[in-house]
Amino acid sequence: MYTHFIILPHFDPTIFTLGDSHIGLRWYGLMYLLGFLFARWLAVARAKRSNGDWNTEQVDTLLFNGFMGVFLGGRIGDVFFYNIDRFIHEPLYLFRVWEGGMSFHGGLIGVIIAMIWTSHRQKRRFWATADFVAPLVPFGLGMGRIGNFINLELWGRQTDVPWAMIFPTDPQRLPRHPSQLYEAFLEGLVLFIILNLFIKKPRPIGSVSGLFLLCYGLFRFMVEYVREPEVESFFGIMTRGQLLCMPMILGGLLIMFWAYRRATAKINVTNAAKSAVKN
Repeated sequence: MYTHFIILPHFDPTIFTLGDSHIGLRWYGLMYLLGFLFARWLAVARAKRSNGDWNTEQVDTLLFNGFMGVFLGGRIGDVFFYNIDRFIHEPLYLFRVWEGGMSFHGGLIGVIIAMIWTSHRQKRRFWATADFVAPLVPFGLGMGRIGNFINLELWGRQTDVPWAMIFPTDPQRLPRHPSQLYEAFLEGLVLFIILNLFIKKPRPIGSVSGLFLLCYGLFRFMVEYVREPEVESFFGIMTRGQLLCMPMILGGLLIMFWAYRRATAKINVTNAAKSAVKN
């Protein structure tokens, strides 16, 4: 019907399974694994340049706790943010991880809890941990969105742009925005470049985390305009995803303002002390 649009083939989301069980490897899981391995490589490389602030053992502990936070928080968040009705009728749906379903905002909450716990155990300031973690995250986000694309899920709204795609999982067979690829580009590549360029110079503690929240919130908020909502819009004003991004955008701005104001205040105190000594 829409021969001038890109018609996608049906990708098998499962690479292999063990017998008739649900145990196996899916493309979505492989994307998360690649994101985790890249994050570890980058984290270890940065730890070696941290002048003793981090070591490999601390990095591995942090990443393991963070991975558990992503997995548990992402699954619980997806169920409670987007599928609460199904959970009420099928409580065991929470544990059916092979059916898919991971929420970024739930995963973020899980990672924050993991960072609080890890910071306490390693006797490190939370913002120091958060600033170390933030630049590691975008690559994994981008890979996760590619996993969504391979799974033929979370497609965009109907459109007639030349690069519109028809997803075989769409019962309406409409040409749609490949919103997963938009998010992979913005949340993955662009956000990765922004954060890793930002940290090339010394920055006030907390500012890297604030920039991550701000940029991700803005990128996700924009893409939601062309992404098919998973649930009904919030009073017809914005999607659930946009509503969940609002605290991130506001929080990112406030954290960056606090970080730079705190750094400026410290500089002023230091300069005043030096002046007092000279006098």
